[in-house]
Amino acid sequence: MQKDIHPRYVECEVSCSCGAKFTSRATKPKIHVDICSACHPFYTGNMKFVDAAGRVEKFQKKYNWTSAKK
Repeated sequence: MQKDIHPRYVECEVSCSCGAKFTSRATKPKIHVDICSACHPFYTGNMKFVDAAGRVEKFQKKYNWTSAKK
C-alpha cells in the first residue's frame, strides 16, 4: 500500500436540521445533514410532508404548462 495517498479519517460531528447531533468518523470534521434517523419517517413512523406540490406540478407551473396541453 502506498503511503500518504489516503485522506485522514478523523472523528466528526454530524448535525441534523432537526437539531440532533451525534459523532461518527469521516474524512471531514463536521457534517450537516437534512434528515437523520431521529427524524426520518421510516424510523419514526410519522409522515413528514416536505412540500405541498409534487414534482410534476412544479414543472408544469414553472414552464406554464397545463395538463390539457399536449
